[in-house]
Amino acid sequence: MKYIFRAIMALVTASVMMASSALAQDSNYRIQPGDILDVTVLEDAALNRQVLVGPDGRISLPLAGTVRAGGQTIEAVEANIAKRLASNFAVAPNVFVALTALAPDRTAVDELDLISIYVMGQVGSPGRLQLERGTSLLQAVALAGGLGRFAATKRIQLRRMDPNTGKERLFLFNFKAVEQGGSIRSTMAMRDGDVLIVPERRLFE
Repeated sequence: MKYIFRAIMALVTASVMMASSALAQDSNYRIQPGDILDVTVLEDAALNRQVLVGPDGRISLPLAGTVRAGGQTIEAVEANIAKRLASNFAVAPNVFVALTALAPDRTAVDELDLISIYVMGQVGSPGRLQLERGTSLLQAVALAGGLGRFAATKRIQLRRMDPNTGKERLFLFNFKAVEQGGSIRSTMAMRDGDVLIVPERRLFE
């Protein structure tokens, strides 16, 4: 059994290294906001997922909570996640992180007078989204592939940094009300750096 376990680890490690090297040949690559990471926890497949590195350089994972990724190497992020998860396992978990998509070039965005927002959670195409200035929140959701099957439509979040205070502001939206004819700020224009979060609905929600 021990040899089978080691063989599985070797296969997973090889596949992760191949995926990462295709996007970042340098093992010292520093993760940037807008990058998309694939996280694999060998001991618990329920924790495996793709995550977007937010504008603050952080990612969020079940059990591990918020983990700093921006400015870190892949190896450092793997070690940090494993450390955060350790208390939930009898032995230290094996965590593998692969860089699956790089953040788009911001120079091209600025030249076209576009803005970049980050869409996370239950949408068709989560990730970094480039929009024309003036795009509304409702239009942004549509451009992100629409709401997913398990979206908590009454608890959509827009997180926005206030440039004057440096503090984050939280706006809540009820898309169920929009479907019934209400506006509920759905025409609110998106701003550069906004983070749109569509949570997964709870049981019986």
